[in-house]
Parts: sequence; structure tokens; C-alpha cells
Amino acid sequence: MLIKRKSIEAQANRKAGPGKQTSAAAPKPPRKPRYAPVTLSEENGVRFLHFGTEWIQGAMRIRKPDWIELEYAQQMMSWMLFNDQPRHIAQLGLGTGALTKFCYRKFEQARVTAVELNPSVIAICRSMFKLPPEDDRLSVLEMDAMDFVTDSARHGTIDALQVDLYDATARGPVLDTPEFYEACAACLSEQGIMTVNLFGDHPSYAKNLKAMRYAFRQVLCLPEVHQGNVIAIAAREALPLDFQLLYERAAEIAETTKLPAKSWVNGLKAWHLGQSS
Repeated sequence: MLIKRKSIEAQANRKAGPGKQTSAAAPKPPRKPRYAPVTLSEENGVRFLHFGTEWIQGAMRIRKPDWIELEYAQQMMSWMLFNDQPRHIAQLGLGTGALTKFCYRKFEQARVTAVELNPSVIAICRSMFKLPPEDDRLSVLEMDAMDFVTDSARHGTIDALQVDLYDATARGPVLDTPEFYEACAACLSEQGIMTVNLFGDHPSYAKNLKAMRYAFRQVLCLPEVHQGNVIAIAAREALPLDFQLLYERAAEIAETTKLPAKSWVNGLKAWHLGQSS
């Protein structure tokens, strides 16, 4: 669910083998990435994904595999309040595929792309979490999220970008620099929106908000849920906070998806009043 910048994944993918190389020595091959073990647990009909610790990285209700089980993950869909016809939705960090599956089923005209560095997560998501096979609308890319967003071919192509990049330590996002968020902003279409899973009770929270505000014109936050999850909503252009219209849109979302969209508007309203006072 949550991770530090200097994670196992981040370190392993940015360092060569130990020791210095001399001009006479043959270059050593890059060290293979090291990942925390992918583990599972089940309770009350819900299957959970872990990275070898007690921290939850995602969940699936076994009898409702396409439902978004965790409240923070439901809030990651809050961009729906502002865009009901996305053409391209991307998810950085696959987890159990909850957001990927939901978007693929809900938005039948949209392309859905999931980016995941750890091949074991992709494999277990397919075998244990009902991830659909890839087709002309669904792509699952085994690659680094930073490489994905810095590829200029993707700039201006994504309407909704969902960022949930945590490893086994689960204390703050792996990628949290202004440069990363600037690259995320560049990937968005003109009216594109990014949602990010942050950890409110940790120094990484303020760091990430500062970095996002550097890259985006507007950054909003929903109230904290679970054990510290805070969803930030970032937009290239200022979002229209007409709360009457937002409540109407929330009612439509709730009727068609059963997601608690009214609570998202309540949270945005509370945030707006707090900023105004």
C-alpha cells in the first residue's frame, strides 16, 4: 500500500555491481534487480498482496474480483468526477490490478496501461487476482515507471494517471522528485488528471506535495483513510470546483459503479473550505 525512496527496487535498478572498474577490465554486466518476496494472505473472503511484510499492497474480494476493495484505491478513481470519457488511463504500480481491472471493465472505449517493474507481481496478478489477458485495449508493461513517464512518445496522451508506487517498506512513494512529477504532468492530456497514493503520517507526505505543486497547477487532497493513506489529485489546469455539479456527477458514479463518490466530493469540499479559511 505504501514505500521509501531508497527502496530495494530503486537501489537495485540504479546501481551496477560493487567495486570500481578500470579501463583494462571488461565491463561487468548490470546487476539483476532484487525484489522483495511476493506473498499472499486471505481473510473474510478477501485476498491480500504483500511484499514479505505485514503491509498490504492490494486486495481483492474473491467473489467480486473486479470490485475495488480498499477505500484508498476507490479514492484513486476520484478523477472520474471531472472526466467521464477518458481515452487513455494509465496505472503506475500494478498491485493486485484492482484499478486496472476496474478501468478496463468500466471504460470500454478507453485504452488501459499498467506499468509494473517486478515480473513476479505481474505473474501473481494474472494467476491469483484475475487480471484479464492483454488485448488491443489493455497493456501491462514490465518496466520502470520513471522510464515510462520520461518517454516523449507518451507525452500528452494520458487522461487519467494513477500512481501507487510502494515497496515492502511501505512508508512513502518510491518516486517522489519534482522531475518525476514534471514527467507525469507532461504525459497528461491538456485536461488530464493524476491521482497519487501518499502516506500522510510520514515526512514523505510534505515532500511529495511540494514536488507535485512544482509540476502541476493545482493539487488537492482527500481526507486520510486506513492507516495513513492520503490521495492527492493533481491537474495541469485548475479543476472546476462547482460542488453542486460535482455532487450530481457523484450521484451518477455511485449509481453506475457503486463507488462512494459522494464522500469524495465531501472531502474536496472540506479541503476547499480549509484552504479558504
